[in-house]
Amino acid sequence: MNAVKRMLDIRTAAEKKSVLLLGPRQTGKSTLLRDLFPESPYYNLLFTDVFFRLQQEPARLRHEILALEDFTGPIIIDEIQKLPILLDEVQSLIDSNGFTFVLTGSSARKLKAGGSNLLGGRARLKKIHPFVSAELADFSIERAIERGLLPPVWFSDAPEEDLRAYCGMYLREEIHAESLVRGLDGFSRFLTVAAMMNGQELNFENIARDCAVPARTVREYVSVLTDTLIAEQLQPWKQGQKRTAVSRAKLYFFDGAVARVLADKPVPGQGSTEWGLALEHLVFHEIRSWLEYSGDYRPLTYWRTHDGREVDFIVGNEMAIEVKASRNIQSGDMKGLRDITGEGAWKARILVCREPVPRYTDDGILILPVTEFLERLWAGSFA
Repeated sequence: MNAVKRMLDIRTAAEKKSVLLLGPRQTGKSTLLRDLFPESPYYNLLFTDVFFRLQQEPARLRHEILALEDFTGPIIIDEIQKLPILLDEVQSLIDSNGFTFVLTGSSARKLKAGGSNLLGGRARLKKIHPFVSAELADFSIERAIERGLLPPVWFSDAPEEDLRAYCGMYLREEIHAESLVRGLDGFSRFLTVAAMMNGQELNFENIARDCAVPARTVREYVSVLTDTLIAEQLQPWKQGQKRTAVSRAKLYFFDGAVARVLADKPVPGQGSTEWGLALEHLVFHEIRSWLEYSGDYRPLTYWRTHDGREVDFIVGNEMAIEVKASRNIQSGDMKGLRDITGEGAWKARILVCREPVPRYTDDGILILPVTEFLERLWAGSFA
């Protein structure tokens, strides 16, 4: 795989404190840490021999690390959720001996189930996502929508095949092998329905009807998706001064192409409704990743009122962002951004689209080509 410099700065975070790095499978956690810390002791719990050695005698981790001579860098434990009991040893080594660790995981659910308190503030929590535009010299909107941004799929010579294999691996390894749900058949039906609703409001009753399981089970299934980092909920923005917002969250999968394959949909054609939704998902992924990688704690939300007024994304309480796939923006495309004007004190109202050059409207809406928006985002123009 080609070498890619990631935007997530783990090295600085790990200089003074341990780090818990969470991210879905194959987002590049192991590759990043091996590149950054090639001399660090490395425990990969996906290796059977390592797993069973430490499972049978967790204290062996402490005995091996205390035997290190003159080592001051972080110690790497990959896929810590496979053996949460090791966190007791890690905590002891941090408190008593001053060691630092970088722990990776692909399931917060397993850590919670193991009774872990995630080291009680002894480790900084970081998240890694699939590639973002600023990391890729060969980035293009079309390629990102076609194959998604999972590192191995981005460089694959058979992306569709690898995406399908990834989706099967998730069901097999993350859900079935870890016994996260009781019935895999019901969850599999739910996963298809949820993927078809990627980027839409969560309606538990409708999903329950479509996948023939109780609504309370759907709520548990959604919790499994979020805890295994496969999806997250985008909450509604409720700080408006005039209109009442809806209360339902939207569900976004961590990668648009993974959601498409789970929903058993083909690659969308440009100009289609599905392509426009995929573009919206891509912009969500970039904004969400930028906020987390840059340490910007402003919430990312969306705005929709009960009478149908809507803006795709709200950053904090000062930036409203609408996404349209159009190459020729008309007045109607800006309705949401104009409706939200009186709801708050906006520093920026931005319409992201496929027009060729940036421009302002007379009432202050900034219209930006997608690539220009992404360049400004990662350059810090919206910080």
